[in-house]
Amino acid sequence: MKIGIIGLPQTGKKTLFQTLTGNILREQSGPAKPLPGNGEVQDDRFEQLVKLYSPKSAVRAKIELVLLPKLEKENIAKGSIFKDIADVDAICHVIRAFEDEAVYHADGSVDPLRDMEMVDSELLMHDQIFVEKRIERIELAMKKKKDEQQEKELALLKKILAHLEEEKPLRLLEMSEDEEMLIRSYPFITKKEMILAFNVAEEELGESELLTKVEEKCTTAKMEAMIVSAQVESEIALLESEEERQDFLDDLEIAEPALGMLTRLCLKALGLISFFTVGEDEVRQWLVRRNSPAPVAAGVIHSDLQRGFIRAEVMKYDELMEHGSETALKKAGKMGLEGKDYIVLDGDILNIRFKV
Repeated sequence: MKIGIIGLPQTGKKTLFQTLTGNILREQSGPAKPLPGNGEVQDDRFEQLVKLYSPKSAVRAKIELVLLPKLEKENIAKGSIFKDIADVDAICHVIRAFEDEAVYHADGSVDPLRDMEMVDSELLMHDQIFVEKRIERIELAMKKKKDEQQEKELALLKKILAHLEEEKPLRLLEMSEDEEMLIRSYPFITKKEMILAFNVAEEELGESELLTKVEEKCTTAKMEAMIVSAQVESEIALLESEEERQDFLDDLEIAEPALGMLTRLCLKALGLISFFTVGEDEVRQWLVRRNSPAPVAAGVIHSDLQRGFIRAEVMKYDELMEHGSETALKKAGKMGLEGKDYIVLDGDILNIRFKV
């Protein structure tokens, strides 16, 4: 599951990507290419479980982040950037909202709402052009030979085109399973979930005016939005101890660092939840699709566990923290045994019983 980070030139997306992944980026020679990295999922429940068990090993879940080439006029004209975007599962659009005379802006002024609308329009146009060309191709083919499958596809594409012409992203368009199957291989971009990351100056971190301005747009276009200062986050990442980082956050009145906010929104966008395995040897966080049955979650850990699944021993995080230990939880009758039909919930702690 990949999150693609996009943005216009000089938005701070490179700084943000480096901070989130720990990757040190160097200037690329030749055409710009997508740069992969991993960001650890920040979850306070994981920290509390590590304190409770004091394990030999503690492993956070990770999400794959990809820094995509700049949304420059040349890349847009060639269309190469859209191929890169089509390859990810969700999009994080970094938008410049900070003033700095030393950092140029391609359009001569800082206007985050204008930039947001401009990029949205480019993405919509990409999908619309693709649909129009595909319709032309099918109509031409059907003049030579009638085909029932192509008739269904043509009807669906015309429905999609009408939706796009209303300047609505495809993630708002309801489609049946059969319709989804018809277009599953198409490189639609506006069907992907979108997260907006407004990159502000340090002194604007506590302000909510910008989020208020885009609230209605985010609701109607099904987008998530966050405020971040990539520069501040990069400074926090340089601090050596957790105590120093927390003091820095407290001084700036930052409730949640960018990685925490972004990974939380990414999990929501991708339809993923966290579950945990615990013990003295290891505490580990795992990710699985929402509404997954227990055997599927077991398969995330290891394919043998899914194949030989018998039962899942389930603890609820809140109940474990309330009682303070597994022993106390068992005495309280709060340790559950669940079968193959059990739907794993966010925060579940699982011990899989299996036989291969």
